[in-house]
Amino acid sequence: MGLRDRGVEIKSPKQIATMRRAGLVVGETLELLRGHVRAGVSTRELDAIAEDNIRSSGATPSFLGYHGFPGSICASVNDEVVHGIPGDRVLAEGDVVSIDCGAIVDGWHGDAAITVAVGQVPDEVTELMRVTEESMWRGIAAARLGGRVTDISAAVERHVRAQGAYGILEDYTGHGIGSAMHQPPDVPNYGRPGRGPKLVRGLALAVEPMVTLGGKDVSTLEDDWTVVTDDGSHAAHFEHTFTLTERGAWVLTALDGGEAALTALGVPFGGR
Repeated sequence: MGLRDRGVEIKSPKQIATMRRAGLVVGETLELLRGHVRAGVSTRELDAIAEDNIRSSGATPSFLGYHGFPGSICASVNDEVVHGIPGDRVLAEGDVVSIDCGAIVDGWHGDAAITVAVGQVPDEVTELMRVTEESMWRGIAAARLGGRVTDISAAVERHVRAQGAYGILEDYTGHGIGSAMHQPPDVPNYGRPGRGPKLVRGLALAVEPMVTLGGKDVSTLEDDWTVVTDDGSHAAHFEHTFTLTERGAWVLTALDGGEAALTALGVPFGGR
């Protein structure tokens, strides 16, 4: 069975180029929000900044109205892992906030996330953020044309496990992305390499490890969106959308295409 028979969307170079435009809007919006995260700011204010920047860049927010979601970003604080609804919550010194953002340009999506500390946070939380972000990059760096999706999964898990006793969410995964925000195939953050669909040119994936200071078990709050850790431990979430060219990985939502991080890991940069 071929990739298209499994519902996997293969993009043309022109379509990937449009996804890069959407990815740049996402990357620029996240960097703008990073600069606005501070004690005293509400998650609703961050959402308004994001929507304004996305629309003024000629794009449309992916999240707003998605299955009824009311925000242009997800803003998840402390033990909230993902899908936090922006609202009246005011950030305080010592919080961490995970900001997930998506944008659409001419029908094509970009999706990325960062976790940002509000002032000083405990060393263990800083380490959690470091490990989570590094595991994302190691997952992307493990992708090769002709490889398999779970090569990414195994690399993410291997890095996290080597750093300490962290929890890796299993119920939420990365995903294919293109003309829709969420598409096949799933990209788990754990597993054995060499499994799943083949990695080919024109495939775009969002890699997004979600890691906790405690266990992997989570629940959804009564708002039907916000996912929290069952043990109340802090969580971190990082995400990038990438594709593979004949030269290597090209991170569509990174402002530099991922060149610095991939080069530091000793793998080819596939951007153009």
